Amino acid sequence: MQPDVIILFEHPEWQKPLFRALEARGVRHDSFDLKRAAFDPDAVPQAPLYFNQASPSAYVRGNTRAVPLALSFMRSLETGGARVLNGSRAFLLELSKSAQAAMLRQLGIAHPRSLAFNDVDTALAHWQGGWPALVKPEQGGSGARMFLLQSAEELPRLLDAQPGLWAPDNLLLLQEYLPTNPKKGIVRMEFLGGELLYAMRVISHGAFNLCPSEVCNPGDGSAGHCEIPAAPVKPVEFYPYPEVPAEAVEAGRRIVRAGGLDVGGIEYLEAADGRLIFYDINANSNLRGPIGQAFGFDPFSRVVDFLESAIRRTS
Repeated sequence: MQPDVIILFEHPEWQKPLFRALEARGVRHDSFDLKRAAFDPDAVPQAPLYFNQASPSAYVRGNTRAVPLALSFMRSLETGGARVLNGSRAFLLELSKSAQAAMLRQLGIAHPRSLAFNDVDTALAHWQGGWPALVKPEQGGSGARMFLLQSAEELPRLLDAQPGLWAPDNLLLLQEYLPTNPKKGIVRMEFLGGELLYAMRVISHGAFNLCPSEVCNPGDGSAGHCEIPAAPVKPVEFYPYPEVPAEAVEAGRRIVRAGGLDVGGIEYLEAADGRLIFYDINANSNLRGPIGQAFGFDPFSRVVDFLESAIRRTS
């Protein structure tokens, strides 16, 4: 029997709650594992609807090849007439922190100053964002390979000591560092079908891995599955944030609409001068069950509602 929707995935632990919700609802679905895969462009699509759940952070789990295959597969599917939720347009945006910054500038939304570079000397000659500054992969994800540098001298020392930080695409980003109130953390808003699903405050305790999936940042502080170092002092904390400002929600709506995101997580911080600074756009949105439950619903059930509506529109 032909499935109504096929889920593209790379991290099996992330997808288990969604698969359970699909099975409980009786939705005819299949999955496509991007870690070891092949596809015939002449033989796709095999379903009218696909849902992309690939992650840019695949390379930190030894699955570097999953990302280019996912992108090529989605392009073939779209050319073949299939609808791909969080398709190639959204995925390309998630793969590029500099493209995200450019889009935020076009939208007139405040964001940190950034500089993409492939050469250290050139980067230092062009960087005007001051110090301290963050260095991170252009193709980020799960807080992988991020460092806070206090001075220009630290950048060449870091990359000489850890040349592997250039992976996976030999492109890095310097980004303006904007300190936040550690007791308030940052805010992550989850959007589904262009509308806010829920918002939460995230208290990092100095960690960069703010992945909301319970298997990556368990509430009890036990080891996760992201393979990114845990918080140095305490586990990352997640709290429902029903008081999220209307201006933040509207900015999030504009971002997901401009980026072509069907499902997405948008992160911002509150600067010392009161500005809301948007700094991360996530097309692979790992929902956190307890946060949704605090708002009175199962977030994965809401995703299934959205998928069923999309199936009806494509049938």
